[in-house]
Amino acid sequence: MASIKIFQSGCIEMRRWNNIVFSAVFAVVCMNGCGSVPANVEDVGMQQSFTGSTLNESVQISDSADSEALPDARDLQTEVVKKSGLNTGGENAATDEYDVGEKTQALAAENAAEAASEVTLIMVGDILLHTPVAESGVQRDGTYDFTALFANVKDEIAAADLALVNQEVIIGGEALGITGYPSFNAPYELGDALVEAGFDVVLHATNHTLDKGKKGVTNCLSFWAEQYPHIAVLGINESQEAQDHNIFVYEQDGIRVAILNYTYGTNGIPMPSGMPYTVNLLEEKKVAADIAKAKTMSDFIIVCPHWGTEYQLTPSAEQARWTQIFLENGVDLVIGTHPHVIEPVEWVRDGNGNEMLVYYSLGNFVNWTSSSGKGIADRMVGGMAEVTIAREPEGDVAVKSYGVEPVVCHLSQGANGVTTYFLSEYTQEMASQNAILEQDAAFSREYCLDLCEQVWGE
Repeated sequence: MASIKIFQSGCIEMRRWNNIVFSAVFAVVCMNGCGSVPANVEDVGMQQSFTGSTLNESVQISDSADSEALPDARDLQTEVVKKSGLNTGGENAATDEYDVGEKTQALAAENAAEAASEVTLIMVGDILLHTPVAESGVQRDGTYDFTALFANVKDEIAAADLALVNQEVIIGGEALGITGYPSFNAPYELGDALVEAGFDVVLHATNHTLDKGKKGVTNCLSFWAEQYPHIAVLGINESQEAQDHNIFVYEQDGIRVAILNYTYGTNGIPMPSGMPYTVNLLEEKKVAADIAKAKTMSDFIIVCPHWGTEYQLTPSAEQARWTQIFLENGVDLVIGTHPHVIEPVEWVRDGNGNEMLVYYSLGNFVNWTSSSGKGIADRMVGGMAEVTIAREPEGDVAVKSYGVEPVVCHLSQGANGVTTYFLSEYTQEMASQNAILEQDAAFSREYCLDLCEQVWGE
């Protein structure tokens, strides 16, 4: 069945996909391509829907003349001419056809320019390198290769203009020892796999950032700087000056997007001696100052907080408190991590007209906990946030469309045995072979679907 993702701008995108779609403004305008009816954001509802289809085709109805679902170019030109009143008669006359062609090209160029003023963004949750996950990356020759973790979802990651990932554990390299819970450390090859998958921004502010102390952070920063200087690494800093002044801003088609990353704490591990700037913490004064600076440098602000209560499917009181702080300071989008399970997505507003979209938790992208019992299956389900940011006719930059696509972590023993699938492509037969069943017999494809419905709605 077809589900509809409604844009705030009033355009409608119709997609066939087997994932969750959050719909914001419902407006159908029978005009040239898309109407100009503005969204009433105060009446935005949260429509979520699952479909039983495994189709991934999409049909885009928008201002652009590039949609495959529209008629061929010549028919489209005629249709545009008729609706625009450009053709005053004599459609078959050579002079009229020439005039129509020029005007149609001008319209197409104008529409293409408008369509280009947007940024597509995706983000996934925790890359949690438990010992079995680390062992799955060991190849026959003894080297590490973690490309299998992302193999089944990398196309969508790479297709986004901006792809973010919460790198839960520090990437300190083999010299510090590759370790799992409770004091994690990952080999550099995990960083290689993140880049190969298409991620542009790596979020390192987590409660496990200091698991290997000062050396873990400095090794990690050196790896990124030397091997992938084009990758934005947020949440950890090499100096006080970097923490005080460095605000990451991504710019595309005249749209500037600032991204900030903080963690609630570091599991009680103090900052390294002489390095109070090592990790960005959720400290209200500092966060407010960073947001104020970001406002002077960008059109749209995203905060990625590491917050909340582990294994809880609903936001905590502390998350609610910080949500209000972000809203009052002018943040546009919040995408959270840390609970290791999925949590709701919602719009929040205040009495001053401020509004903000919040993904409270995307859950795990990959993990293999050693725990057993009820609720362990919850940790196998995550979400891929999908947001399109666009410049509105009035000039403001805002969320144009948003959604979340469920993912499920699949576990099996041996090299390359851990990977992640879109839930839409995950069959019950595959679920019946997931090694997590040995730790929670309740796990199944239906269980995953029910969990998504419980948290994100029908």
